[in-house]
Order: sequence, then C-alpha cells, then structure tokens
Amino acid sequence: MDTNQLLDSDFQNTGLSLTSDIRANLSETARWGKFIAIVGFVFVGLFAIFAIFAGAIFSSALNEMADVYPFQISGVFISLFYLGFALLYFFPCLYLYRFSTRMQTALAADSGGDLSVAFKNLKSVYRFMGIFMAIILGFYVLMFVFGIFGGLMTAFL
Repeated sequence: MDTNQLLDSDFQNTGLSLTSDIRANLSETARWGKFIAIVGFVFVGLFAIFAIFAGAIFSSALNEMADVYPFQISGVFISLFYLGFALLYFFPCLYLYRFSTRMQTALAADSGGDLSVAFKNLKSVYRFMGIFMAIILGFYVLMFVFGIFGGLMTAFL
C-alpha cells in the first residue's frame, strides 16, 4: 500500500488535455511558424550577403557625394550595421523554427517532453521580441527628450 502511494504522488492531473481541435490548431500554428522561420532564415542570409557588398557600394556612392553631405559614413560601418541586423533577426527565427519542429514532433509522437520544449522556445520568441520592443521604446523616449531639449535650446538662442 505504501509503494502505490509513492508512485502516485508524482502524478498530477492538471485537468488539461489536447483535444483534436487544439491539436489541429497547434499543428497549423507549427506549419505556419516553420514557414515564417524558413523565410526569415532566407532574409537573414540575404542581409548577410548584402552586408558584404554594402560597404563597397555605399562607400563609393558616399565618396561621390562628399561635397553634399558634411559627414562621411564608412562602408565598414554600413556592413557591420547590416550584419548586426541579420544577427538580431536570426535569433527569433531560430526560436520559432525550434518551436515549430518540436511541436510537430510532439503532436506526431504524443510526447509531453517535446511539447514542453516547443513551448519553451515559443516563450523565448516572445521574450526576445519583448526585450527588443522595450529597447526600441527606450530609444523613442530618448529621441523625444532630446528633441524637446534641442527645440528649447534653439528657442533660447
């Protein structure tokens, strides 16, 4: 009697189950997520390829317009900008791809472990996008504050 209680103590019935409707929705979500992730990987590759040539293209164009623009942006800076953008876009695509493949595996094999890993990767997608959004909003606030400060400085000069 004691042994049965020990074995059953680890089992927790949460009351949640994957109905056929939920499974169909998760399957469709995984397919769309995989499509979006693969297209994202293609764009990451295109950005990386463009970054290689962007430095040469923009530096020659900017050298011809040196008399129009008072500042110069080096081609290396532009290449690094596009490489950074490609790297930044790579991680949400990777997490989304991992979510999609694990979800498809979990639904095919009826595996709770794969389902857990799939949702962990989906959480990573949203966490990454949330942090990125917070950083962008912070930049907007800084630009707003500097814009007001600059406007006040020009009003008093």
